[in-house]
Amino acid sequence: MQKTGHRSKAGVRGSKEGYRKGWDDGYHLGMCEAIVRRTPGYASPPKNLRVLYIPQGFESVDRGVIEGLSQTVSALIVGNAETMADQAREHAPDLVLVMNGLHVFPADHLEQVARIRAMGCRTAIWFADDPYFTVETAEIAPHYDWVFTHELSCADWYRSLGCANVHYLPLAASSACYRPAHVEPQYRSDVCFIGTAFPNRALFFDRMAEFLAGLRTVIIGGLWETRLANYSLLQDRIRPGFTSPDECAKYYAGAKIVLNLHRQTEEEKNTANLPGKSINPRTYEIAASGALQLTDIREDLPLYFAPGREIAVYSSPEEAQHKIRYYLNRESERRSMAWNALVRTRKEHTYAHRLDRLLRVVFGEA
Repeated sequence: MQKTGHRSKAGVRGSKEGYRKGWDDGYHLGMCEAIVRRTPGYASPPKNLRVLYIPQGFESVDRGVIEGLSQTVSALIVGNAETMADQAREHAPDLVLVMNGLHVFPADHLEQVARIRAMGCRTAIWFADDPYFTVETAEIAPHYDWVFTHELSCADWYRSLGCANVHYLPLAASSACYRPAHVEPQYRSDVCFIGTAFPNRALFFDRMAEFLAGLRTVIIGGLWETRLANYSLLQDRIRPGFTSPDECAKYYAGAKIVLNLHRQTEEEKNTANLPGKSINPRTYEIAASGALQLTDIREDLPLYFAPGREIAVYSSPEEAQHKIRYYLNRESERRSMAWNALVRTRKEHTYAHRLDRLLRVVFGEA
C-alpha cells in the first residue's frame, strides 16, 4: 500500500510532463507574442481618400477589408448592397469598392453600379470567390471600372471579356482576428481542419480517417455527416455547422498542425472551366495564428510562403499522413516553421497591405 503523503512515480512523472508541456506552450506563445510586437504590420500614413465599402457577407474577409481600409484611407463608409447607389450620392466617395458582388446582392445590383458611375464615382470590385462562379462574374465584371481577382487563372479571362483594368490581387489575413493566443483545452488539437465537406475533401479525409482517428483531431464544417463514408471513425471529432472567425482563430491557435485543402474547381457554376491556381484566405489566416500549416499546393503559393521553411505541403493523403507524423514528433521544427510564417504574414499579407496596393492601382500610384 502506498504511504500517505508520498506521491507515486506515475504522479511525479505526470507532473513533470504537465510542467514541461506548460513550459513548452508558454515558450511558443511567448515567441509568437515577441514576433507580434516586432512586426506591427502596415505603418504608412492613410491616404486622403473617402471610400464606400460594400461587404459581401464573408465575415472574415469583410472584417479584414474594413480593418485594412481603416488603416489606409482617411474616411471609410461601410454601406450595403441594397442601397449602395443612394449611399454613394449621399457620401460622394472617391471610390466605391464592392466585395465579390455575389450571393447576397440584389437584382438591381448592376443598375446601381451604372448610377454610381454616372455620378463620376470610381467603382472597383474584388472577386474573392473565383473561379467557382464564372457564369455570374462574367456578367458582373464588365460593369466596373476596375476588376480585382484573387485568382490567377481569372485575370486574363476577365480581360478577354472586355474589362480594361484587371488586376490579380491575392487575399490576406485580418491581423486583429487571426493571431496567436492562449486558448482553452476544448480548442486544442494535434490536427485541425475547418471547411465544408466538398467532394474532394470528403474523399481525402476518407483515406485519412483511420489515421486521424488515432490522433487528437478536430474537423469543423458542414456536410461531413452525409459525404464522409468513414464518418463513424471520426464522428466524435467532427463539429458540424458554421463556426465564426473568432472561433476559427481559437482552433487554429490551439492546433499543433492545421490542414488546408482547397476545394475542387469542377463546379456547376464555373462554366468557363477555369482551374484554381491561387491559395485561399485560410492560407493566410492559419499562418497569422501561429500554427504550422500543412497545405495542398496551388501555383501561386511560393509567391507568398516558402514551402519547407514557412509552410509544409503535401500532394496526397499518404504524404499528408507521413508529414503529420513527422512534424508531431519534431516540435522545434514545427514551431520554427510556424514562427517564420507568422513573421511573413504580418510583414506582407495583411489586408492593409492589399488595400494599399489596390488604392495605388486605382489612383495611379502603382
